[in-house]
Amino acid sequence: MGEGPVRVAVIGVGILGAAVGWNLSRQGAEVILIDAAQPGEGVTNWSFSWVNASNKTVTRAYYELNVAGLVACRELAAAIGPSSWWYPSGHLRWTDDPAAEARLLETAELLAAWGYGVEVRTGAEARRLEPALALPDEAPVVFYPDEAWVHGRRLVGRLVGQAAAERRFGAGVREIGTGAGGRVEAVVLSDGSRLGVDAVVNAAGPSAAQVAALVGRRLPMRREPGVVTRLSCADVPIGRVMHAPHVEIRPDGDASVVLHSREIDALIDTGEEPAELGRLLHASARRVVPGLGGARVGETRVAFRPIPGDGFPSVGAVPSVPGYYEAVTHSGITLGPVIGRLLAAEILGGKRDDLLDGFRPERFTP
Repeated sequence: MGEGPVRVAVIGVGILGAAVGWNLSRQGAEVILIDAAQPGEGVTNWSFSWVNASNKTVTRAYYELNVAGLVACRELAAAIGPSSWWYPSGHLRWTDDPAAEARLLETAELLAAWGYGVEVRTGAEARRLEPALALPDEAPVVFYPDEAWVHGRRLVGRLVGQAAAERRFGAGVREIGTGAGGRVEAVVLSDGSRLGVDAVVNAAGPSAAQVAALVGRRLPMRREPGVVTRLSCADVPIGRVMHAPHVEIRPDGDASVVLHSREIDALIDTGEEPAELGRLLHASARRVVPGLGGARVGETRVAFRPIPGDGFPSVGAVPSVPGYYEAVTHSGITLGPVIGRLLAAEILGGKRDDLLDGFRPERFTP
């Protein structure tokens, strides 16, 4: 890439872009962080932010990548400090549907065989961890002690703050310029700025397909909206992330709780207003945690998950466009730290890590 430091533009500064930029800057690259809005305020701030591999058993390779993500999250907490963003308090999961319960216990058995931390407890035992829960004494509850939740916006803020990088926020990318051999050589922002670069990283989340199109690439993306609401409460009655019947609940700092539900997601396209979706989430949550009855529904947001067409990450170089890389995936909170490390090594040293085999962008090349 020529003499001097490699100059890399990272497009999109959610958790993926922030992690890539932080790792690149630590290794001596000249980094430009670009976001059409403000860092960490998009999907990162409106996701369930649950760090796990227990929900990633669809293939062994995807599971192993997420296990590596868990390890990388812990390593990142040690490197930058865990305060205000890292909450490794474990995860509880149970259901009131017999068929779903059988699947849950089958998955727990599989994970135990793979060496993952998993314990099957009763409802009475789970209440010793979370006294505010309302659940039957004998209900099987699966506890994953090594899982965590993350305050995504605060993590992004810390990574951006510690990265030695040029910051271009509030301006999107209008053009990606290429030169001889189709190699990336510049980005042009919506404010007209033209920035010479050696490489670009497409970490634009839900907008990744539009960024890919700027280099003539078709990146198929799923349309999968999700609704998240925040409750304000004087005293947060729970201490860890949990998947309860019909609702997912986690703490969100000193005075709020985050709620999500796939069942409520299914109502998004029916035309229900976000405020009504938030009310339904609150109703489901207080059946599980009665102490949330007095909480107030704050903001509710519908966000689009950044999921490539086959459901798996798209990470790495695109051989047909030298200097162009992708970092696009769902579960960015779990995978951001490991993808940031692996992609920085690939950009600066050409190292292609085996963990990313099967998740490389060329599988979408026509």
